[in-house]
Amino acid sequence: MRPLEIFFWHVHGSWTTAFVQGPHRYLVATLPDRGPDGLGRARTWCWPDRVVEVGPAEAATAPIDVVVLQRPLDIDLAATWLGGRRPGRDIPAVYVEHNAPQGRINDLRHPLADRSDIALVHVTHFNSLFWDSGRSPQRVVEHGVLDPGHRFNGELPRAVAAINEPARRGRVTGTDLLGPLGAAAPIDLFGMGADALGGQDVTQAALHTEMARRRAYVHPFRWTSLGLTLIEAMMLGLPVVALATTEAPEVVPDAAGVVSNRLTVLQDAIRTFVHDPEAGRAAGHAGRQAALARFSVDRFLAEWDVVLDEVTAS
Repeated sequence: MRPLEIFFWHVHGSWTTAFVQGPHRYLVATLPDRGPDGLGRARTWCWPDRVVEVGPAEAATAPIDVVVLQRPLDIDLAATWLGGRRPGRDIPAVYVEHNAPQGRINDLRHPLADRSDIALVHVTHFNSLFWDSGRSPQRVVEHGVLDPGHRFNGELPRAVAAINEPARRGRVTGTDLLGPLGAAAPIDLFGMGADALGGQDVTQAALHTEMARRRAYVHPFRWTSLGLTLIEAMMLGLPVVALATTEAPEVVPDAAGVVSNRLTVLQDAIRTFVHDPEAGRAAGHAGRQAALARFSVDRFLAEWDVVLDEVTAS
């Protein structure tokens, strides 16, 4: 397909880092205050030069082929930024749903339910299943993750967890489970806002280095779309100990670690991997192979090019 002019807001840094590896020109919304509606280029991820910052005046007249929406407010915001061009009517549009739905199961109706003018794309099959999208055509394009390399060394007889805003998100992220799980072996916590609970807030590069020094990755999330750090941990070569919730059972093969909703089973797994680094190394190798096969950026970009081609051709 021909290279496209794609307009979007910087909403999900890890997802966007994979998305902008394609052959297109990516116009990212930018405002002087660098707020959520104009964050611009990433500061903590490495994006190629073909990601170009544009303000409202530039976006209003830019020859945009497709707009990528990621929040309900983006639908109306796009018309403001794009000189009155409305997504799905005046300009082709794709809505990427990053999140699992929240609320009672009968009330999980998607904001784009029953709309056919904007393509709806989920990032996991779990999300697609749980969101009520009505008659809207939808598809799943699973994540693509840049390979950080096999870096596991397990020099520290400890486990690691990566949770952003662990205090605020609490039970959703399983922050409360770190205490019981930590009875098996010490668990070091990293992530944005983790310092409030005695953890560390570090850059992405530093996080990968620190994770690789530990002997197991603990994924205590009760409800999440799919934490990309779980995939990164597998690519780094760490064995995984995870709750059997949302998409995790589909992502972590048996040979790559232990997935369960029984705390005693998870504790035993942490204990085993921390005290037997060779068992962890073997599980980590299996996890890395599985993650590379399923979440390669090449596969991700190829699937996205199919979506973009269909949307812009219609």
